[in-house]
Amino acid sequence: MRKEGPKENSIRRMASNINGLINPETKTENSKDTLRRLWTYLGRKNTKLFLVFILVVLSTLLGLAGPYLIGLAIDSIKLGQASINFTRLRNLIFLMTATYLLSTFLTWLQMYIMIDISQKTIRNIRRDIFEKLQSLPLSFFELKTHGELMSRLTNDVENINHSLTQSTIQLFTSIITILGVAVIIFIINPILALLSLITIPIGIIITKIISNRTRNYFSEQQTELGNLNGHIEENITGLKVIKAFAQEEKSIEKFNEINIRLRKSSVRAQIYSGIILPLVNISNNLSFAIVAIVGGVMGARGVITIGTIAMFLSYSRIFTRPITEIANQYNMVQSAIAGAERVFEIIDETSEKDLKEGLVELDKVNGEIIFKNVNFAYKDEEIVLENINFIVKPGQKIALVGETGAGKTTIVNLLMRFYDLHSGEILIDGCNINKITRKNLRNNISMVLQDNYLFAGTIMENIRYGKLDATDEEVRKAAKLANAHLFILKLTEGYDTLVTEGGNSLSQGERQLLSIARAILAKASILILDEATSSVDTRTEIKIQQAMNTLMRDKTSLIIAHRLSTIKDADQILIINDGKIAEKGTHQQLLQQKGLYYSLYYSQISNRVS
Repeated sequence: MRKEGPKENSIRRMASNINGLINPETKTENSKDTLRRLWTYLGRKNTKLFLVFILVVLSTLLGLAGPYLIGLAIDSIKLGQASINFTRLRNLIFLMTATYLLSTFLTWLQMYIMIDISQKTIRNIRRDIFEKLQSLPLSFFELKTHGELMSRLTNDVENINHSLTQSTIQLFTSIITILGVAVIIFIINPILALLSLITIPIGIIITKIISNRTRNYFSEQQTELGNLNGHIEENITGLKVIKAFAQEEKSIEKFNEINIRLRKSSVRAQIYSGIILPLVNISNNLSFAIVAIVGGVMGARGVITIGTIAMFLSYSRIFTRPITEIANQYNMVQSAIAGAERVFEIIDETSEKDLKEGLVELDKVNGEIIFKNVNFAYKDEEIVLENINFIVKPGQKIALVGETGAGKTTIVNLLMRFYDLHSGEILIDGCNINKITRKNLRNNISMVLQDNYLFAGTIMENIRYGKLDATDEEVRKAAKLANAHLFILKLTEGYDTLVTEGGNSLSQGERQLLSIARAILAKASILILDEATSSVDTRTEIKIQQAMNTLMRDKTSLIIAHRLSTIKDADQILIINDGKIAEKGTHQQLLQQKGLYYSLYYSQISNRVS
């Protein structure tokens, strides 16, 4: 399947950004939808969230009581008079201390509860995205790098987590503070209150204009971060190939290109978002200056007391602080929205879905396989398989032979329902595989992949992956059948030997043997060997072949092989050429036809002799 190149990716990103600038309402709607979905996740903890809201209100109101008490304390000191009401002053100081301490405790408590809410919310988001990844078809992963997916599962989710923990409480607090202060200052002095509010529209307009652009840049930043992670993951996985071809400099060059793009997008995002705070501060300072000047004039004329002026200036500063905080948190929210959109893109992907009605689960599979007029293409590309017809009787061994890209692996992928047919049908024991649940279908098929993968863990655990409830003795028996037992015993810890992710600490042949042992342990009625002996030496191949011959006596087996000498005893050999069955028959029958199989077979013999 054709993948987008760097140039096409760049054009697509540019078009997306231009569309966002030309049609900001589209981006706004997307932002609202994303926020609604995040709120849905938060809403599952609505009782605790309501408690947080109550605590925010209480702690904020207690905090707002401080300047009022300070004003009363100042007025209790009769300037120009010898007498001071120390009892009243002491009581006010005690009340201020208690108020601030209680407000601090409630602030800590709301943060404690909010952390619990956000962590459980993030856990649910991580769970949903991971479960979605498990349910997606192989075609999805063929278009994404592992590192890019990891970036969405880690960096983007953590970005959401940080925003939920910090921004939610801060936004609640800021809104309550603005409303609370607005009420208080209007009660104290309506004229000064109106003067304080003059510059608010300026801050709102500034934030609105700049934020429309910053979200595009934050989205681009997250995308480039995913690209960088993808490149790093790819290079770590393919490090041996990079070194073998001395391409370290080329790899570093590509890394630097992506890193520079990430730096540029990050700088744009931070610069544009950073403009908001100083501009809002200018607006807030202007408001404070106006209040200070007018309040001073009113105080000089005796319209208001000194305590009232001090009180009002404190509230004026408190009033502008949450406006600044909202502007600051808005940037964080924009970054979180960009990350959330990337997360929800995966969650919204179409899963491998079974039909809700008419599904069956096969209790016992005899192993008959029928391909009827099967046609398949990867999306809109050219036909990969055309009019494939063959029958495999229970217990038969069928070999698929052909050049690379002929369609051999696609045939077994269709049998496993990694992909769905375009037309035709595949039957197992007379039942259409589309009417069998995917889990039941795959439980009845053991598959040894061309690229064998071992998980980080012990050898015992890796073999047991074929049957999780298998006993240690069953695992050892499977290893013996796969001729893996002896080499396992030679390892330092035997079956308890730890292998690294991918099994890089073992040879290719050893990994192949362990994968075959895993398939043997599964005890499925149908066996698929996809290039099972293509990556091992002749001695190991003989060991595998002996084990396979024993294993395949009672099983229906489909074998994909390059070494034609290993399939001479197959009940039927299918020659796949350009997505069609060009020839079929036994080894002897195909040699007598002197067609493609004949040419391939004697070509391999000549190469071996040479």
